[in-house]
Amino acid sequence: MRFYLDEDVPVAVADALRRKKIDVLTAAEAGNVQCSDRAQLDYAARTGRCIATRNVAHFVLLAEQAIQHQRSHAGILLVSSHFRGNEIRRITEGIVRVAKDNPGGLEEYAVRYL
Repeated sequence: MRFYLDEDVPVAVADALRRKKIDVLTAAEAGNVQCSDRAQLDYAARTGRCIATRNVAHFVLLAEQAIQHQRSHAGILLVSSHFRGNEIRRITEGIVRVAKDNPGGLEEYAVRYL
């Protein structure tokens, strides 16, 4: 499973995921810093990556719009606000669990919560 982390997910999570052999790309690495949420989701969809974000409210709305307008994506992983930004280990463990449970990736239009 391949992930794309938007700017709301700490870069340290990407580093920790790579140590666990998870394929991950950050918004900064992709040159997408300060892009709109829709642009972030579109990029993730074009590259076949599940987007992970802490921006739950906006991405729930984008997920609904994707279904309404039949704009498929490779999955949205919503990182709960219950995780503080400094809880790198817990966020990483949650993403690793999703990857292990879905080795072929999430189904089209899927939304999961950590």
